[in-house]
Amino acid sequence: MNAWVVAEPGPVRTRPLVSQTLPVPEAGDGELLVRVRACGVCRTDLHVAEGDLPVHKPRVVPGHEVVGEVVARGPGATGFAEGDRVGIAWLRHTCGSCTYCLRDQENLCPRSRYTGWDADGGYAEFAVVPADYAYRLPEGYSYEKLAPLLCAGIIGYRAWLRAEVPAHGRLGIYGFGASAHLAAQVAIASGVTAHVFTRSARARELALRLGAASAGDASDPSPEPLDSAVLFAPAGELVPIALAALDRGGTLAVAGIHLTDVPSLNYQQHLFYERNLRSVTANTRADGRAFLDFAARHHLEITTTPYSLDAADRALADLESGQVSGAAVLVPQR
Repeated sequence: MNAWVVAEPGPVRTRPLVSQTLPVPEAGDGELLVRVRACGVCRTDLHVAEGDLPVHKPRVVPGHEVVGEVVARGPGATGFAEGDRVGIAWLRHTCGSCTYCLRDQENLCPRSRYTGWDADGGYAEFAVVPADYAYRLPEGYSYEKLAPLLCAGIIGYRAWLRAEVPAHGRLGIYGFGASAHLAAQVAIASGVTAHVFTRSARARELALRLGAASAGDASDPSPEPLDSAVLFAPAGELVPIALAALDRGGTLAVAGIHLTDVPSLNYQQHLFYERNLRSVTANTRADGRAFLDFAARHHLEITTTPYSLDAADRALADLESGQVSGAAVLVPQR
């Protein structure tokens, strides 16, 4: 099969992704072999390729927003049949017995493993996934539109939950890429007033079209005090700006797996009056199922920029330089 591997992590300009021909993987115990129909290009893939995240599997095939069809089942794999449409997300293993797993916080499991980091992912024509960590996909979407739901959508949904937006509250969204434009639709459909802050003029136009109450530059002051905010941009310098925009008792959730350094905070200006600062770590399978159920009930507008599989390195470079509108998606040509 055609695939891409991270040969030597480094800046995108050094071309860390290398195209290779690899054997089609086999479905092991409890696993599904999936023919990849589309794979989203996530900023976490960029962190894996550039070395912002430490190497867990040398020459890993990145990609964890994978959708396709089951073509084979390994021994003991249940819940899916050959031909079923299936999604493969970031979280692919937890121990099931630690303190965190037992209290429904499996995303904090110390022995968790991840697609496209600990195991090969979807920048390829085939991928395997443990059946217990695969997702059924909602109807009414093409494979290209479904792919971003498997990480951008799910992690945006968890960030939305972590921000604890009150009913009919005021939400600030900092950064407006693949994840944010889906989380904004969840918020707006739930009756929340959304204010978007992003450096991209094209993203500001998209935010307003999707129903945001306002859209300004990333450093602009909020038009009104915010009950909650989510930081999607991996820019630590926006943390004080977002905290300062919060009303009393407000919560800022930082959604990225990687963030540049946060500047010094002033206690009175940024944290006093019981403002909360929270991180977001991966997701639970319950989050994934809940979000995909939401997507089945509320048809989401998913903005994608398609690339052929053989242009994966260009897609990653475009993502790094801010040239992608919505979500970049690799679509293998057959």
